[in-house]
Amino acid sequence: MDESHSAYTSPYAVHWPFDPSVAMLNHGSFGACPRVVLEAQQRYQLQMEREPVRFFTREREPLLDAARDALAQFLGADSEDLVFVRNATEGVNCVLRSLRFKPGDELLVTDHAYNACRNVVEYAARCSGARVTVARIPMPIESPEAAVDAILSAVTDRTRLALFDHITSPTGIILPVEQIAGKLADRGIDSIIDGAHGPGMVPLDLGAIGAAYYTGNCHKWMCCPKGAGFLHVRRDRQDSIHPAVISHGYNTIRPERGRFHEEFDWAGTCDPTPWLCLPEAVRFIETLFDDGLEGLMRHNHNLAVAARDLLCETVGAEAPCPKEMLGSIAAIPLGPDEVVGIGALHTHPLHDRLLDDFGIDVPIYHWPSAPRLWLRISAQAYNSMDQYCRLADAVRQLRP
Repeated sequence: MDESHSAYTSPYAVHWPFDPSVAMLNHGSFGACPRVVLEAQQRYQLQMEREPVRFFTREREPLLDAARDALAQFLGADSEDLVFVRNATEGVNCVLRSLRFKPGDELLVTDHAYNACRNVVEYAARCSGARVTVARIPMPIESPEAAVDAILSAVTDRTRLALFDHITSPTGIILPVEQIAGKLADRGIDSIIDGAHGPGMVPLDLGAIGAAYYTGNCHKWMCCPKGAGFLHVRRDRQDSIHPAVISHGYNTIRPERGRFHEEFDWAGTCDPTPWLCLPEAVRFIETLFDDGLEGLMRHNHNLAVAARDLLCETVGAEAPCPKEMLGSIAAIPLGPDEVVGIGALHTHPLHDRLLDDFGIDVPIYHWPSAPRLWLRISAQAYNSMDQYCRLADAVRQLRP
């Protein structure tokens, strides 16, 4: 990268092994793992490789239990209701591919759903003959109640399951999941909450939320290595849910462990070290600021709101939601766009220009479809307002 790309970052950036010439404003996509957590993972990997048989047959299980206990405390959950998966998409797969639907059943999603998880719902419907219905949440949106009303208005007497995000990936709005799940339960409908962005961004109490299913990522705002996710299944729904990979746990009889953990904890040989790093990751994010996780969440929220306001002013756009509906990510409308055919796995030319010419990594995409173009920012402790000012200047230069 050219030296002109260098920019001031937060003093907390020393904890992450970044290329200093790139302004990384996209923590929300894949997260970023700090040095201390990477070092913990490397220690576990060395422990595993020094004597693999001993590790997998004797050491892995108590280490997983310790990591699960740390996660349960962080999430306001009981460890008996938590299992590890690689990511939230896998968690959604576990639920949707375990349940059985029939022709005429309806599976409810929103138009703010993450594409990968929406695809799981489409797949389950196609396999069973069920039908996918879409609740259209307005954007711009004026209040959380508008999201609740949009979802409930799409419910019919044939709705069997609802999938919705805790924090929406394309638009960054926080949905009132406890309220939505409760109102759906009153109508006899189970909820699966895609909480990919929830852990570490907003306070969580999964027991209070009460949804049948909640799945989340630990590699985003909890700063774990890639491949650390979880699935929380309410106790009365666990008998029906199986992992995406059926393995030894399916017929292992160890009553002291329970079938739920037995099936999920051993789904074939894999590297469990992303999960084992959870206690170290929790310690890191809870001690980064003097007032702990609350301080980190407040810092990231305030930075995201200030950056959003700056960028909306830059492009002449109205803020699409109240700041109270934001956590650490925010979406900014850029207006109509002439570029078409950009899929979920391909980058927009404006993204490439920002990265190649200005050293700024930030997602730019069509939502809900072309030509509506959006820019989404994330705010983590390693970011600074100076970086968003740099982004605003670059956008000003590149926009016609």
